Amino acid sequence: MTTVTGGVPTDRGGTDDEINALAKGGRTNILGFLMRLVARIPFLFIAGRLYGPDTLGTFARAVLFVEVAALLATFGLKRGLALAISDSDRPHVDIVWDCLVVAALASFLASGFLLLVPDLMYHGSAPTGLERLLPCIIVFTAWSDITLAALAYRRNVKATVTARAVIEPWTISIAAGVLYPIAPHDGLVIAYMLSMIAALVASLVPFWRSYGAPVGWRLHPGRTIALIRRNAPLAGADALEWGTRNVDRSILFVMFEPRIVGIYWMAQQVASIPGKLKTSFDPILGPVITTSLARGDMGAIAAQVRQVGFWILAAQTGLALMGSIPGEAVMGTVGPQFVSGTAALAFLLFAEAAASTGAVCESALVYIARLQNMAISIGMLLFQVALSFGLIFAMQSVGWPVAFQAAGPAVALFVSVTITSIIKSTYLSRLLKAPVAGWRWAMAWAVLATCVVGGAFTALPKRFEWAELAIGEPLMAAAYLYVLYRWAFRDEDRALIRRKPAVAG
Repeated sequence: MTTVTGGVPTDRGGTDDEINALAKGGRTNILGFLMRLVARIPFLFIAGRLYGPDTLGTFARAVLFVEVAALLATFGLKRGLALAISDSDRPHVDIVWDCLVVAALASFLASGFLLLVPDLMYHGSAPTGLERLLPCIIVFTAWSDITLAALAYRRNVKATVTARAVIEPWTISIAAGVLYPIAPHDGLVIAYMLSMIAALVASLVPFWRSYGAPVGWRLHPGRTIALIRRNAPLAGADALEWGTRNVDRSILFVMFEPRIVGIYWMAQQVASIPGKLKTSFDPILGPVITTSLARGDMGAIAAQVRQVGFWILAAQTGLALMGSIPGEAVMGTVGPQFVSGTAALAFLLFAEAAASTGAVCESALVYIARLQNMAISIGMLLFQVALSFGLIFAMQSVGWPVAFQAAGPAVALFVSVTITSIIKSTYLSRLLKAPVAGWRWAMAWAVLATCVVGGAFTALPKRFEWAELAIGEPLMAAAYLYVLYRWAFRDEDRALIRRKPAVAG
């Protein structure tokens, strides 16, 4: 491909406008991640220090059902919305309202079912009046996801950062702290509900300003059914990705007491923070991919996947090192009873990094090979479940401690997502006839430098454990970023930290 400026294809694939859009979205999402990190830490500290692992285990089980119901209620429309809008001549606001109706109907069905059988969420404990209302929050989460996706289609990523990285985490953190003296048993559930309501309000306000009210819109049953049928593969892909990340928690519910689940959940929450980097790229990556797909530019899609894949992989690898090398100190911060989850934390963090390539590749596969992508995901999810139980039973048979047994699903997740990333990146590369993997061998030097710095601090005497976080973490970050920027970054990567990315020439 020839190198041309001004919003047309370059020799790296894609157009300047698309690379600029990805870079702008990347800068916003990195800022959003840092804001989410700052806001999430107080909640983890409050949940761990005040409520404890037993209450956390019960809370984690209840939220698990609400999360999967909200995901299914969106029916893949977080990613399918961009394609629905780009393929239609109807007003954009009308299409979004079609999606909102689908989400509302699915949410009401899911809420009704869980309200009738609350024991599914609160197995072994009696929910209070307010806890019973938790399923009613499903529609709030689903509508927030869809309206933010609609805003991202118009390249408004700031709204997602505000709702998900500021409003939602700070609401749950403040509410959890305020409610503990009043409702020590159900304060976490109430705080979660308040955070979802606040996130929806923060999503609807900019959506209304951008799209306005629908004029002349009417619900059309045939069109709604067609929308559901078209997005079924996307909904399946979302459910499978969610299942891959959360089936470990479900297995723990079956095999261990709530306290063990609570400790694992805390490790999962710490590890999921870097995972938000990938999901926050979905709204901006989806529209860019669908634009390239509409003009049949497979080289551009490969370049976009490769570019975003490197950004996310590089960031998540660095965060995995910073979270796992001083793992005991990290888990000890939220409470000494959570230190036993250090092994699970390490595998979960590296699983997030290993999964990034496959997850970014899936952003393209869901549009060009939906059924094949789903088949791969189903096969690997079944493999993960089998490996999880196999590891737990094997460790039980040799008498390993419960803390090690509980880390079995985390090990299985790491192995499963690593294989999945290899399969999906290889398959997408063949479809696009271009490389898509974001890994660069220069990253290995950044990893080595970080391990040397981190290892030096973890080798200090126990009384200097505070230095692992206060001094060691910043120095590990500095070593990793310096080596990465010096030897792994290219011109298009440096565009990520420039206000105006350089135009290809």
